[in-house]
Amino acid sequence: MDRILTRIGTPPIPTRRQLLRTGASAAAIGTELLGAGPARAEASELRIAKQPGLSYLPAAVAEHLGLVEKHATAAGLSDVKVSWTRLTSGGASNDALLSGSVDMVISGGPNMLILWGKTSGRVKGVVCTGALPMKLVSNNPNVHSLADFTATDRIATPTIRVGTQPTVLGIAVEKAFGLNALERFNAMTIAMGHPDAMIALQNKGTNVTAHFSLPPFQEQELALPGVHTVLDSVNVMGGPITNGCVYSTTTFHDANPKLTAAFVAAIREAIALIGQDKRRAAEIYLAVNKEKISVDELTDLIGRPEMVFTAAPANLLPAAQFFSRAGYIKQKPNDWREFFFPEVHDLGGS
Repeated sequence: MDRILTRIGTPPIPTRRQLLRTGASAAAIGTELLGAGPARAEASELRIAKQPGLSYLPAAVAEHLGLVEKHATAAGLSDVKVSWTRLTSGGASNDALLSGSVDMVISGGPNMLILWGKTSGRVKGVVCTGALPMKLVSNNPNVHSLADFTATDRIATPTIRVGTQPTVLGIAVEKAFGLNALERFNAMTIAMGHPDAMIALQNKGTNVTAHFSLPPFQEQELALPGVHTVLDSVNVMGGPITNGCVYSTTTFHDANPKLTAAFVAAIREAIALIGQDKRRAAEIYLAVNKEKISVDELTDLIGRPEMVFTAAPANLLPAAQFFSRAGYIKQKPNDWREFFFPEVHDLGGS
């Protein structure tokens, strides 16, 4: 089971992996999380699972500045408590959402898509935070393309098969070798959070020879001797793909319209701040995440033109259609709005 680094406990209900293995429907998950319930006042606490990574920068800004609380108060919701819990991967975050331990999850867009598919639409996107370039890097001098990977290589990704990085990898594999080659590459991947994977890549005593991550981890890895780029997500997808996405259950969303709208407003305000003051955004990110990169380096990184911080989804429809072709979900979506709540339907997403 994916390692959870904080206090969340998990009741004995189906996990994400069990859903993937069995193809369980929403009914198998439990009525407390996904079923209809009696009308009630909006929640007095919003519990959010977050992850490390620069694609979640708007969420870090919102957390540090109390923007969710600000917009909730403006909407007439007084004394709302917002709890942020750090997890290591999209898989752990999805398990927490399915268990009812959290109300919203911030993870990669494809992690939302797999739950949307497996719960028959009872989990959907709330708002996005970023679509940053992701690079598959390797310390193996013999690996310079997908064709160079062998069965002895191990590719570290936060989740296996259906996370953001595995989705880009899968689409690249499909383009190069066809869908039949997917399982060969899935067998090479191991689930590991980005901080741990970066350490493993530096340690030649481990079997990790590649890591598919996102800023700022990939920039730190590329500064290491012998580490080089094998694959770039922008080239694979023809543009950015959302790797920062907030999602929730229809039950929570429908019962908490004001709180949901307040959260969306908070993320939009945070994105505006990042555009106006990148250095302050960098300082906030480091105050929240305590990562080993200087403020100057991070400010420069945030300011690069390929760093896209936006509330609108990017390239998630092609990702969902890939999931359908690969048999990971049964649905065959034609519009990204099918898997997002109405609060962002006015945005120019894809």
